[in-house]
Amino acid sequence: MSKSPGHQQHPNHKVQETTVEGNVRVAVGTQMLVDSGDVILVREDGNPPRYYFPRSAVRSELLQRSDTTSACPFKGAATYYHLVLDGKVLNDAVWSYEQPYDEHQALKGRLAFYDDKLPEIVITPKPA
Repeated sequence: MSKSPGHQQHPNHKVQETTVEGNVRVAVGTQMLVDSGDVILVREDGNPPRYYFPRSAVRSELLQRSDTTSACPFKGAATYYHLVLDGKVLNDAVWSYEQPYDEHQALKGRLAFYDDKLPEIVITPKPA
């Protein structure tokens, strides 16, 4: 894509990506959404830690594309998905950077979950 304007304007802002050892799981109630050993943990100044999962590991039949988008000056444009479980919809519960800035290409197409905004979403283990 291109260089991140956020990193250019705020070079001291940290967005650290690390590969997670072992499996990370995401569930809502008794429904397992993902259980993967291919996970990237992102720690960004001013934000809670976030796990990014490969799209192929997430139960895609539970995702419904949302019209919501947002722009992060550090990572790029995000697209959102609703989680649809047993007739219940968790709006904009999941997001992805389809074309992240050059500094964050490892996140391309991966999915992250809003477990802090939606307490129904449980991520195990929880990042410290």
